[in-house]
This record gives sequence, C-alpha cells and structure tokens, in this order.
Amino acid sequence: QVQLVESGGGLVQAGGSLRLSCAASGSTYAMGWFRQAPGKEREFVSAIKWSGGTTTYTDSVKGRFTISRDNAKNTVYLQMNSLKPEDTAVYYCAAGPNYGTTRHLYYYWGQGTQVTVSS
Repeated sequence: QVQLVESGGGLVQAGGSLRLSCAASGSTYAMGWFRQAPGKEREFVSAIKWSGGTTTYTDSVKGRFTISRDNAKNTVYLQMNSLKPEDTAVYYCAAGPNYGTTRHLYYYWGQGTQVTVSS
C-alpha cells in the first residue's frame, strides 16, 4: 500500500503559477496527475516514470506544465505556469505499477488539492 499526500493548491490569477507536490510513502513504477472540474470526468494531466524520468502530458497543458520527481524524497511535482481559468479543478496525484494516461493504470490516489484560476 502506497499513501500519497498532495500539497500546493490554491487560488491564483490567470497567467500565474503554482507548484503541486505529492509525497509518496513508497516507490512505484509511475506516478501521475489527474484533475476533475465540477460536473466533468476526471482527466489525465501528466505522468512520469520513476526510473528514467520519461514523461507525458495531455495536449492542453504541454508547454505550460512540467512534471518532475525527487527520488530521494519520494516526491513528484507538477509545476504549472501560464495558468488559465479552464485549469480550475481538483488535482489528484496517482501512483501505480504501470505508466500511461488512463485512470485504471493507477492503484493509489491522493486526497486531491483544489486549484482555482481566476480570470
């Protein structure tokens, strides 16, 4: 069992930046970030392989968001720049034995952190 604790959400104006952190109690093959806006399905944002650092992003955040990891701290980060109102959502950290963009690949989930971008 891997426990995930997220932090770093908040309220920011459009064009601003936030950095989300996700501390894991153990190591897994891959970690990812998903988000869920009110009334919408939870969607993939980004993922990273723990070993080697391979990354992937959904098209809407490419060039604005950067996922990274700190192996020593078992922590994954999501640096979010040039934020837009449509980025407003609850952001969830996920971890599991598979790397990819779909929810079922990830076995462990954090509690979520709210990101609100005002226009």
